[in-house]
Amino acid sequence: MSPCESITIGLLPRSGVQLLCALLRVLGLQCLLLFQWQVRAVTDVAGASTAPVGTLYVVATPIGNLDDMSARALKVLAGVSLIAAEDTRHSIRLLQHFGIDTPLAACHEHNERDEGGRFLTRLLAGDDVALVSDAGTPLISDPGYHLVRQARSAGVPVVPVPGACALIAALSAAGLPSDRFIFEGFLPAKTAGRRARLEQVKEEPRTLIFYEAPHRILECLADMQAVFGADRPAVLAREITKTFETLKGLPLSELHAFVAGDSNQQRGECVVLVGGWSAPEGEQGIGTEAQRVLDLLLAELPLKRAAALASEITGVRKNLLYQVALEKQKEQ
Repeated sequence: MSPCESITIGLLPRSGVQLLCALLRVLGLQCLLLFQWQVRAVTDVAGASTAPVGTLYVVATPIGNLDDMSARALKVLAGVSLIAAEDTRHSIRLLQHFGIDTPLAACHEHNERDEGGRFLTRLLAGDDVALVSDAGTPLISDPGYHLVRQARSAGVPVVPVPGACALIAALSAAGLPSDRFIFEGFLPAKTAGRRARLEQVKEEPRTLIFYEAPHRILECLADMQAVFGADRPAVLAREITKTFETLKGLPLSELHAFVAGDSNQQRGECVVLVGGWSAPEGEQGIGTEAQRVLDLLLAELPLKRAAALASEITGVRKNLLYQVALEKQKEQ
């Protein structure tokens, strides 16, 4: 068998390999043993090797207090072949503190798409790689999404190593409903974009969680007060697990005044939690979106059917929608 024939066979899909094996047995060719050895390294149409691949570990690191580093995270970071770090200059200090000398390579928002192939090559070659951010859990308002997606698409196992996460730590101590919540990450930097985003969640009944930069915290709270109302309950969780940790819960107007009156509250990492929207009693309690849906349905359907369908679409109680529709019909 020539080298060209050997390479061609190695690229066949498995179904083709099986068929060719049967044919070779029938023909009694002397090259069967060589061919069977070649099959062991066969690659399928997608290009994934049957050889063992490495594992990508998504490792959470402390957000301030180094005592929050888990024993499992230390074991993983010391055992992998390479660590993909958001900022190698930051992560090297963490590794040095724990006596870990695993090599580091940068994986941040500016190079993640391009450099992902570099890490994927190592993983497909059988090397284990750990992904870390500067602090907390990677991918949560931090880089890592593209690398994780590429790894999963290539059939590489992705294993989370849980640990610190600012939004979860803040929620656990905020005293706001925690059974249902949404995380909005960082809001747009400019006022117009920020207010537009806040308007989208104005009538969201679940607890809202945001990250905010310290130099924008006052503007952020002012916009929240303008959109959500002065009395909406909120909590500022600042510098969590660090020396000057603050968790302050007040209505938005009072929270804004508190932060404005103390420049120290305008420093460090900030998490802002806002209580979800609660429907007031009466007709306006269904909210603008539910009202819009109800009005559209009333134009085409009988009142009772419109109220029932609007309830299924919006989640607002059918009886409340029916009463609103009835009152609207009376006014007309």
